[in-house]
Amino acid sequence: MVNILKRGCKATTLSLIVTIYTLFAYHYPLFRLVVNNIEGGINGWIITGGLAVLMLATNFMMCYIFLYLLRGVGKWIIGLSLIADAVALYFINTYDVLITDSMMGNVFNTRYSEASGFFSWVAVLYVIFLGILPCLFVVSRKVDFGSTKLFFKRTGVALAAMTAMVAININNFTWIDRNATQLGSLLMPWSYTVNTFRYFSAEKKRNAKEILLPDAKITSTSKDVVVLIIGESARRENFSLYGYNKPTNPLLEQENVVALMAKSAATYTTAGVKAILDHKPTDKLYEILPNYLYRAGVDVIWRTNNWGEPPVHIEKYQKVADLKALYPDADERFDAILLEGLKDVIESSSADKVFIVLHTSTSHGPTYFSKYPADFERFTPVCTTVEMAKADPTELMNAYDNTIVYTDYLIDSVIEVLRAIPTRRAAMLFVSDHGESLGENNLYMHGVPMALAPKEQVEIPFIVWSSEGVEYVKQLEEVGQYHTFHSVLDFLGIESEIYNPELSIFK
Repeated sequence: MVNILKRGCKATTLSLIVTIYTLFAYHYPLFRLVVNNIEGGINGWIITGGLAVLMLATNFMMCYIFLYLLRGVGKWIIGLSLIADAVALYFINTYDVLITDSMMGNVFNTRYSEASGFFSWVAVLYVIFLGILPCLFVVSRKVDFGSTKLFFKRTGVALAAMTAMVAININNFTWIDRNATQLGSLLMPWSYTVNTFRYFSAEKKRNAKEILLPDAKITSTSKDVVVLIIGESARRENFSLYGYNKPTNPLLEQENVVALMAKSAATYTTAGVKAILDHKPTDKLYEILPNYLYRAGVDVIWRTNNWGEPPVHIEKYQKVADLKALYPDADERFDAILLEGLKDVIESSSADKVFIVLHTSTSHGPTYFSKYPADFERFTPVCTTVEMAKADPTELMNAYDNTIVYTDYLIDSVIEVLRAIPTRRAAMLFVSDHGESLGENNLYMHGVPMALAPKEQVEIPFIVWSSEGVEYVKQLEEVGQYHTFHSVLDFLGIESEIYNPELSIFK
């Protein structure tokens, strides 16, 4: 037995053995997920086969690199990763968990006394037979590492295979994007390695010291409230307020709102939301609007059914789960939960100045049809497939337009709440994080680099209502997301060195 374990083999052979073993031993949950979420036909085989080949090529290349460059240390890294794979598989199969960055956070913040409660004799069997024995097989090998020429040849072939699989599945990007979190959480060993880095990176950002802005001061004595609604993937082109030929804004068309022409600073959520909350274009972590106002003494409330905002340092930060706990009868599936108790929250505030952010997710694809209640399905038939390239263009547009109808309802509901509180001057701003492609030029959703981004992903709505009337809003030809910061300071009567009156939409 000892002689068998110590037999030599080439680095290429050992890498192949480990790679094939990893694919078959640890990835049943992954392929079960894929099979359960793809539509039948040749495209399903392309996704499944392409994913398998991509995993084989990637894992082979990394194993081979570790072996060739790190030699003995590389063998131990690979061997220990097999044990970690076995542990991860046990938790996936036993507790139906996903190995995400949040899960890795739980791992690193769990005490031994708590963690030990998860293990059983089944866990021991997983670790021994799927982890330790394969690990011993790898670390006991005498490896012939081969020549440098062979090393570059083998890694080049693996890279070529990876590139080919990505190219073949380019039309399946929307499906992959939709399922990326689940797919990534089941890939071994990448689920726990990548998400470990993601967790610590997020922790670093969360604990990063933001650059404080000059102290702000409340200078007006009026009682004011501003509600900022951050839209998700809402493109201006599909709002009837801007001339769209379908009645997607039946409520807002009856309101005294100002619909300003605007462009986003980015085509993805994190950068778009940051631009809405920043005082100027910057890659640095400056104090964002809610943090700045909170420090100045404004009562700030953040309600979210989305993600991607910079670190928010306020007392009243509420996710959907928090709102559901406060309002058990609310339907947590839709963004209207962000409106629950909003009037009472404003009226009960003892502060002269109130600022509320509602971060929605209404128009995020590809499942547009699931983003609104049935009563808002005004345009039919609707697309219910996530493979957008295969969707009927009319059905896809109908589903998206229904999300705009629901957005119209959300915005109008906020206006109604503010109108019902005559004791406060009030303003509502709706600004989208970016736009959305719906098949134009064979592009879908968003995320195209700004240098190449089509207008559908950049042109956004910027809708304003004020209790002071439409004449209180400047008739600007075009605005940007950075107007938000200065407009809110202006309306709330906040004095600051960084305030730029040219970026305020209010007279």
